[in-house]
Amino acid sequence: MRAVLVVNPQATSTTPGGRDVLAHALASQVKLEVVETGYRGHALAVAKASVRDGIDLVVAHGGDGTVNEVVNGLLADSPPVGSMLGVVPGGSANVFARALDIPRDPVEATHQLLNAIETGRSRRVGLGRADRHWFTFNAGLGWDADVVAGVAKRRGKQTSPSLYLRAAVACHVRPPLGRPTMTVRLPGEDPVEVRTAFVSNTDPWSYLGARPVHLNNGCSFDAGLGLFALKGLGLPTVFRHVRQALTTSGNQRGRRLLRHDDVATFCIEASEPVNFQVDGDLVGQRTRVEFTSAPGALSVMC
Repeated sequence: MRAVLVVNPQATSTTPGGRDVLAHALASQVKLEVVETGYRGHALAVAKASVRDGIDLVVAHGGDGTVNEVVNGLLADSPPVGSMLGVVPGGSANVFARALDIPRDPVEATHQLLNAIETGRSRRVGLGRADRHWFTFNAGLGWDADVVAGVAKRRGKQTSPSLYLRAAVACHVRPPLGRPTMTVRLPGEDPVEVRTAFVSNTDPWSYLGARPVHLNNGCSFDAGLGLFALKGLGLPTVFRHVRQALTTSGNQRGRRLLRHDDVATFCIEASEPVNFQVDGDLVGQRTRVEFTSAPGALSVMC
C-alpha cells in the first residue's frame, strides 16, 4: 500500500516528535511519503495530487480544518476515485475523528489506524456538500459563522472552549454583519425566515471540551443532513436551545426553532451577505448556499 501522511505543524497538538513517531509507525506497514503543510489549501492540493498519482491512503494529521482540506482534495475529481482517508487527530476539537470513534490521543489513534491497515478495515461515510465545498460534520450561516470568524482573528495555535464562548457572546451582542434575514427553502415546503442556520452531517454537531453539543440528534453519517435554524436570537430563545444542546438527550424543541433530520437537499438564501463556515473554517460571505447530502461519498480507514 502507498500512503501519504499530511501533517499540519500549526495544529493545536501536533509536534515534530509526534510526527516522527507517527511516520515511523506507518512506514512499517506502507510505502510512505510525509508532507508538512505550509499554507491554507496545501493539504487539499496534496490530497488531490495523491489521488491522481494512484495513492491508496492519505492520512490527515491535524485538526478538522486539515481533515476538511484532505477530503476536498480526495473528492476534487468527478467522479471521485479510489484513495482512502485516514485520520490521526492533532487539533483542538477533532469532531470528525471523535464521531468515528477514533481516539483523541495520537498514539492510540495511530495504533487503531495500523490495525485497520493490517486487517483492511474501512467504512463508507456520508458527507455534506455546500455548493462546491464538501464538509464532514457541519456548516453554518449567520451567528455560527460569525463566531468562527471571530475566533480565527483572535487565536494563535491554541484554542479553547472559553475562546469560543467569548466569541459567541461578542457576536451575539454585536453581530459583525448585522442580522440579515435568511430564508430556508426545503423541497415541498413553504419558505421559512430565520436568523441563523446550522447544518449537521453527524451528531454531536460539535464539542465544548469534553462535552458534546447536540443540535440534530437524529443525524448520522449514514443518513441525510440535519438542519437547525432559529427564527429569532432573543436571549430566552438562545438560552433555551443552548441548554437543550448540552443535555445528554439533545432533544431540541421550541416555537422559534426550525429543525429537520435526514434531509437530502435544501437551500438557504440571505437578504444581505452573511458569514459562511464549513467544518469550523470560515469560507467567506454568501447570499445563497445550496446544501446536498452525499451518502457513502468517502472511504475511511478507522
